[in-house]
Amino acid sequence: MTAAAARLGILVIHNDPVPETEIWRMAPEGVSVHTARFECPRPDDTEYVGSPAGALANAPDVVRGLDHLGRLGAHSVALCFGSSSFFGGPAFDTEFVEAAGAHARGVPVYTAATAITAALRASGVRRPLLVMPPWFTEPTFRAAEEYLGEVGVRQTRMVQFALGPEWDDVARYNAFDEGAHWTIDPAEVHQQVVKAFHDPDLPRPDGVLVPGSGFPARAAVVPLERELGVPVITSNQAVLWYGLRRAAPGAAPDAGTAAHGSLFTRRLP
Repeated sequence: MTAAAARLGILVIHNDPVPETEIWRMAPEGVSVHTARFECPRPDDTEYVGSPAGALANAPDVVRGLDHLGRLGAHSVALCFGSSSFFGGPAFDTEFVEAAGAHARGVPVYTAATAITAALRASGVRRPLLVMPPWFTEPTFRAAEEYLGEVGVRQTRMVQFALGPEWDDVARYNAFDEGAHWTIDPAEVHQQVVKAFHDPDLPRPDGVLVPGSGFPARAAVVPLERELGVPVITSNQAVLWYGLRRAAPGAAPDAGTAAHGSLFTRRLP
């Protein structure tokens, strides 16, 4: 199989349109992307603080999605829900992949966080600026930093994308469910990231990481790389890159995909 013939499966929470939209737009010609949805384990009107890996992998809708993606012939399946990995640590990734593999009919499973970790290593990024989605809260901030520390990324800076004043009366953890992801402008992402990157009172990062699958940042990647001169990695970009690289580890980078960021010129570490 070649990377250009890959069939990539993704598991996405019930109300998140961003991963499939971005991955479809970045995928090379001939690559197909297949989505299965599952109910987000975050109860309504609450902060998300993690899920046991086994419980999530064995939830009926996750099992059904894995089975369907396996039966249609996907070459890999990615869990596009990085927050669950952040709260559970790298051990979550290991346990989820093992449990999910039992339902995927032999298709390899990986998590967005695993793809992000590989992307950071392949790009040589150790001190990224973390760009947090506006619906993330303090527990997720801490969990993400702890996860990155466990995989060797110990010096990070953080900025949270700021929504407009019309969102001031919405609880931060409810902003996604209220549709904030539909309102995010790539030009505003670019502007806020550049401002945070050049903070004169803090050390200069060696990259930018957007760890939220539901945060639309695809269109900001290349302009940011050109202006800042460092790798810019997003969760959805990493999921696609990792899936393609696993499908055909020795394949040359696809020119069309490489147009979506320097990550696509790199091989798996």
